[in-house]
Amino acid sequence: MIIEFISVALAIFVLTVILEKLIIPILQSHKVGQRILEIGPRWHKNKAGTPTMGGICFIMAILVIMTVVSITLAACGEAKSLIPLALALGLATLNGLIGFFDDYTKLVKKQNEGFTAKQKIALQSLAAIIYLVAMGLTDNINTALHIPFTSVSLELGAFYYVFAFVLIIGFVNSVNLTDGIDGLASSVTLVVGIFFSVVAFVYDIRMLAFLGASLIGATAGFLMYNFYPARVFMGDTGSLFLGGLVVGATFVLDEPMIIFLVGIIYLIEAASDIIQVGVFKLSGRKIRVFKMAPIHHHFEKCGWSEIKIVAVFSLVTAIFCVLAFFGI
Repeated sequence: MIIEFISVALAIFVLTVILEKLIIPILQSHKVGQRILEIGPRWHKNKAGTPTMGGICFIMAILVIMTVVSITLAACGEAKSLIPLALALGLATLNGLIGFFDDYTKLVKKQNEGFTAKQKIALQSLAAIIYLVAMGLTDNINTALHIPFTSVSLELGAFYYVFAFVLIIGFVNSVNLTDGIDGLASSVTLVVGIFFSVVAFVYDIRMLAFLGASLIGATAGFLMYNFYPARVFMGDTGSLFLGGLVVGATFVLDEPMIIFLVGIIYLIEAASDIIQVGVFKLSGRKIRVFKMAPIHHHFEKCGWSEIKIVAVFSLVTAIFCVLAFFGI
């Protein structure tokens, strides 16, 4: 299992680095560059034109390597054990496709607007439903929800699917919101990938180890080009894919509640955005809780550098991942 893990993580890392090196000039030549919203931080203006949709590379790397792994394991008579892994990758890929078409629409329209919020949620809902139905039909859903740090499991029955649906939509979009400054979503997700990998080895969950290796290899490879100052952005293509993969990993672990701890930064990012918009509207557009939302922009306006924000947010994630480990 250790050899498998290292081989998969290393292969995805190397392939991601190679593909990014090849695709960045292509994206530049086709002017597939990031457009900065007028309402965004003014100091982000110098990021305009930086190639985006770089998430395509680590998605391709993961799918290629995991296809090879799946064919190999299936040939060894382990096809059934691959189902949870395949479905998690399917959830991630469907969300990645939504992100890809959203990014593509933005570039074609030459503005920072792709799908409307309703269109994106509708498509994400369809992806979540397909995933949950497939999990149920293959008997890979446990409707007894374990409460972290306790021995209590609540049998939710059909309501479990409602809970899982909301969880998937919420956290996939939370990862997307986290992708707002150089290296942030990649670094935080790298730490989350390490958490799932450690848990996989401790509890001997082979398919979770493959997902952990995928997250580590992909984000580490992408960070070679995405760390400040970023030479490429992942776009919605990459962030929605990573969101789907992280959520899928919690279901492979059969501990969906644990995402509230390991994904604490994703949760805070989303909550800050909801609070900012909600209070602003309720106050008649007079009160702003944060200087800017999501919260990483608030800290930027407080004078924090992008590198400091990434370091602190990654450290917070690591601390909560350690806490989460003891809650399983």
